[in-house]
Amino acid sequence: MNKFKKFIEWIIPPARFQMPVIILTGILVGAGITAFHLSNASSYLSDEPRTCINCHLMTPHFATWQYSSHGRSVTCGDCHVPHDNFFNKYMFKASDGMRHATVFTLHTEPDIIQIKPAGVRVVQDNCIRCHEKQLGESSLIEQDGRAFSHGEGRLCWDCHRHVPHGIGNSQTSTPYAQVPDQTKAVPDWINEIINTKK
Repeated sequence: MNKFKKFIEWIIPPARFQMPVIILTGILVGAGITAFHLSNASSYLSDEPRTCINCHLMTPHFATWQYSSHGRSVTCGDCHVPHDNFFNKYMFKASDGMRHATVFTLHTEPDIIQIKPAGVRVVQDNCIRCHEKQLGESSLIEQDGRAFSHGEGRLCWDCHRHVPHGIGNSQTSTPYAQVPDQTKAVPDWINEIINTKK
């Protein structure tokens, strides 16, 4: 109990610094909550496809998927997230999400998004997982960091190039894409306050 008391005494700042520390902590917590809300961070825990269009760069991918053969029964996560176990699924989502958040925050995103090697393996595994009956016996081999279907030496989308995202997926390839409205960043109660002051 003595160690706990010493720890508490060590954590609590001297009396003259307590108010500034409380204010600074409140500002940091408030900024964190605001960032969490504005980025729709909680939506990334779901498998809802609309989550992918939190970033405008994904609009062409969402629009082309939505009207493809996969758009009726397959979500983004069915293809782009591992399904071998719960832990791998959320570790992959977390690492991919942190990379995406960093790229978009620093405005270093490319005009045309390219799948990373880890994503290549996941998508190939998921193609085989879902289409196993059509493929018959199919084992994977690795070559130059890419996963290939045994015997063909190709990834599924080397032949099925336009499934499910169509031709080209840059912002200019689908300029009039119809996608659902985004979640509002500003809550309704704040809009009401602003509108009543006008």
